[in-house]
Amino acid sequence: MPGTVLLLAASPVGKGRLVDAASVLPVLAAVPPPVLSGTDTANVIELADPLDPQAVLTRLRAAAAAPGPLTVYVTGQLQTDRRQHLPHLALARTTPATVRYTALPWHWIKEELRLRPTGATTLLLDLHADQETWEWLRRNPLDCGRDNAVYGRVAPPPPSRRGPAVPTYMRGVATILRSGHRPPPGDLHQQALARGAAEDGGRSADLVLTVPGPAAGDPHAAVAAAVRAGRHADADALAAAHERDAVHAHGPASEDALHWTEVRADLAMFAGDPVRSCLGWLTVARSRLNAGQAADAPAVEAAVDRAHHQWGQIRDPRRARELGQVLAELRGRVPGRRAGALDHVRRQLDQLQTQG
Repeated sequence: MPGTVLLLAASPVGKGRLVDAASVLPVLAAVPPPVLSGTDTANVIELADPLDPQAVLTRLRAAAAAPGPLTVYVTGQLQTDRRQHLPHLALARTTPATVRYTALPWHWIKEELRLRPTGATTLLLDLHADQETWEWLRRNPLDCGRDNAVYGRVAPPPPSRRGPAVPTYMRGVATILRSGHRPPPGDLHQQALARGAAEDGGRSADLVLTVPGPAAGDPHAAVAAAVRAGRHADADALAAAHERDAVHAHGPASEDALHWTEVRADLAMFAGDPVRSCLGWLTVARSRLNAGQAADAPAVEAAVDRAHHQWGQIRDPRRARELGQVLAELRGRVPGRRAGALDHVRRQLDQLQTQG
């Protein structure tokens, strides 16, 4: 099966730039796609200093939807937003005051990759953090999702600003791959760390990321296998059983239970059932809000955004009107990051009133 490769290099323009992220792309782009992917053939998506987080999300979503192995190479800098204090990948127009609106929330990467087949996704990361984000990382892990292999490093803020840093880890990865041989990801990671340490003069303050991937027997593997085989009803039945177990063990508002409700909402999307998918995401959003989670919490915003997207796929006017009323009420509480989302729901509802 062909592989997919996403090359993403992003950092702000101007004095806020901590790392010259895009400088590594020519070296990576010179590597044959099959070597980048570790498959016989591969498609490559390249994003160099993108401007708009929604545009990055669109390309990330397309890469995540590919059925074969996916390798994501990310070079850039992390900054936290002033409202939620959560890490974002800074883009070209990002400034400290505009992180929430001009940078890519890191949890979007996790969300888009979370229903890919177990063990089919590898992330290689060379990230640089500003001081606030570095302090955040000392207290919190950089969550890339439970089913993905993650390798790389996060470099701390530089002691002095003599210009943007060089992404030595990713340059090491690219140099090794240009030989035409792709070692196993763990070996590639160790070799790139050694090259980077030599180039950086032995600096050891980096936060090293080494997550080989999910353990054998992960319940998501059976669900993913059923989806790949087109057995959507079986996939939902497996997820529903895990959901029931989680509700029984931890309660309906627990993270374990809500996770499986989210899985079932995504499974409905894969099965081409936007009504059931929208219902699932609406249920998740309301459960999180009723449990006291903030309207701008990432998991709440993601649930409402996904419900909104699935609602737009519903072709039955009656069901669209019914769910649209619920979505409009939620959008009033959870406007999300895209301006005009509530107005969009209201306009669509007005049009639906004239349909049978």
